[in-house]
Amino acid sequence: MNSRAIWLIIMMMTASLFGLVAIQSYWIRWSIRLNEAKFDKDVFGVLNAVKDHIEFKELLQYQLMVQGDVRKTLPPEIMDYFQSLGLDSEMGIQSMKADQALIQQMLSLKELSERINPEELDHLVREEFSNRGILLKFNTGIWSNESRSFVILNNHFAVEGISPVIVNTDVNKGLYTTPYSIRLFSINGSSPGDLRVYFTNKRSIVMSTVLPTIIGSIAFTFIILLCFGYTIYVIFRQKKLSEIKTDFINNMTHELKTPIATISLAIDSISNPIISGNEAKVKRFAEIIKQENKRMLNQVERVLQIAQVEKKEFQLNVTSINMHEVIGQVVSNNELNIEQLNGSLQTKLDAHNVNIWGDLTHITNIIYNLVDNATKYSANPPEILIETSDLPGGIEVMVHDKGIGMTRDQRHYIFDKFYRVPTGNLHDVKGFGLGLSYVKAMMEAHKGSVSVKSESGKGSTFTLYFPSGNPLDII
Repeated sequence: MNSRAIWLIIMMMTASLFGLVAIQSYWIRWSIRLNEAKFDKDVFGVLNAVKDHIEFKELLQYQLMVQGDVRKTLPPEIMDYFQSLGLDSEMGIQSMKADQALIQQMLSLKELSERINPEELDHLVREEFSNRGILLKFNTGIWSNESRSFVILNNHFAVEGISPVIVNTDVNKGLYTTPYSIRLFSINGSSPGDLRVYFTNKRSIVMSTVLPTIIGSIAFTFIILLCFGYTIYVIFRQKKLSEIKTDFINNMTHELKTPIATISLAIDSISNPIISGNEAKVKRFAEIIKQENKRMLNQVERVLQIAQVEKKEFQLNVTSINMHEVIGQVVSNNELNIEQLNGSLQTKLDAHNVNIWGDLTHITNIIYNLVDNATKYSANPPEILIETSDLPGGIEVMVHDKGIGMTRDQRHYIFDKFYRVPTGNLHDVKGFGLGLSYVKAMMEAHKGSVSVKSESGKGSTFTLYFPSGNPLDII
């Protein structure tokens, strides 16, 4: 998959994610508005019920003052209703025959505070809210249009003439600006005052019904976002692995093609009648075939070896090892090659506790691979320094070079199988990208660690830590 296709997929996935978030946000806002509308409807329903109850009870009470004695048997439902208002059957009958317009006119002459019982008002409001499932904390007030102030606050009479703007309390301010207000005792479009209700935390009941939806949306969106991020990571990771494997196949093809071509030429030469009669030349070409065949076997063996290491299908032959002797052997084997490149390979062996437990062959290969890498990835004559120092419970080995170095992104992949650091204009760096993968796997097998510090153009430092204990005993 090419980069253009990958970025197209990312853009489509990003657009889909933002679209999903936008749709969820719209429906959540719509749900909130719907709940607010339902809440407002319920509150005004309560206010209307309380208003009707107060006005009707007052009307019934004062109708009795202007009516005579009338007796009649009432249906059970009418009797129950009158009893709930504290009226007997005779009072109810008389009230039904009263002149309501006259009584209302008479009542309008009274002060608003005299027409309402604060405790009864508070009880009615709480009961109606409870019946509708509204259990929020609230405040009630009776506003007088004449005095321009509250005459009742909650279940107490208030001091008249004091405006809620002047009284600096949240209750008064909330009741003064609340949208939940209904006119009381209206006659011909005129009203002496309003019944008002103010909720200190209205948002909680509105949000409570949509909160599970909001939490669910956020949770699932977060999960989708994680999956989206992981998918992008996998896509780029797979692209990188594909490039690495393609590079490995190209390198392996080149590495195997050269000895095959050499063997083919040698066989053709031996088949030549002129050469076949010359025993010395036949022997020379046979030696070439043997060397190139060994070279191919070594290349194949390296690939098989790293596969065994990854599958942990190997056993360590653990013995006591002197790390300085191992380093000395690696230096001795590489000195001639580095001198031919006009380079230098130096050591600074400061460690005192140099004996560790490990597999001599693998530990030698670890040091050799790091020196070999430092040699191959030096644009100029290689300058390599191997240092040792004591650490608590083990020994540290550092291999410094002044080669081409690595970028931060390259350092992230160098221990991956088949990965090779790009060498720019250098095209003579051979290998399959298995050396550092092998180093990491064997350091882990010895219960040690490997790390790298590098800067592009300034060289690299590989740090190895070997514990002094037996790796087979370390958990």
